[in-house]
Amino acid sequence: MPNGTVSQPEGKVIVDREQYTMMPYDFEWTEDNVEIKDLGSPDIKELADEFPTLEVEKEESLKFDIDQNPLSITVIKWNEDGLSDIVEMVDNQLTMPTKEGYYIYELQATWDKGKESFIFDVDVK
Repeated sequence: MPNGTVSQPEGKVIVDREQYTMMPYDFEWTEDNVEIKDLGSPDIKELADEFPTLEVEKEESLKFDIDQNPLSITVIKWNEDGLSDIVEMVDNQLTMPTKEGYYIYELQATWDKGKESFIFDVDVK
């Protein structure tokens, strides 16, 4: 990697072996004395609107691939009422809700050099 260039980690959600790049949000990174903060993002709902809503089955398991092996990932599920829950991700997999409906997921990833959130939305059938 050339000096002075920081590559922003990408996050992908994988459904039926298809990969979808999640929407980045709240990116902060410090590397080689370069500090990057991209906090002027639109709100989560607007980001979710830019993502192609995934149609998934109840209790379907989705896989995730996030660059540069984050130290930790916190997953927040937002429902249509704007209520949120922290949900558990096991082995980079997340089980979809048992109740049908529209949900937005936010994955907050942390590395030793920074943090970034990723947004995607699903329609559970």
